Amino acid sequence: MNEPRLADADLATLVPEWIDWAEAARQLGVTVAKVRTMIREHELAAAVPIPGAGQQIPALFIQDGLVVKGLPGLLTILHDGRYDDRECIAWLYTDDDLPGRPIDALRENRGSEAKRRAQAMSL
Repeated sequence: MNEPRLADADLATLVPEWIDWAEAARQLGVTVAKVRTMIREHELAAAVPIPGAGQQIPALFIQDGLVVKGLPGLLTILHDGRYDDRECIAWLYTDDDLPGRPIDALRENRGSEAKRRAQAMSL
């Protein structure tokens, strides 16, 4: 009955690979300052996976040198529903009703499935 809250999710367990802002900047071909702006504008999301680690970005958020298609729009929907970056990341990596995790749906260009679920959550 009591469903675990996204805010309480163990991100270190959910997300297998993290990258720091400098590595994200390198992969995207931008500056670290631009990565900071992208996080602030919800094009990317960052969280502290383990205490003392500093903010990092899930590695799967970047694909072929670009932010995964559909991720910024999905993050905006979740933020509009008052979810923070940590909760957004937990949701994206949680295997729910979709065939696979929402992050996998985005990476496989099936983002409309994930967006529908995010919109339903944010109501």
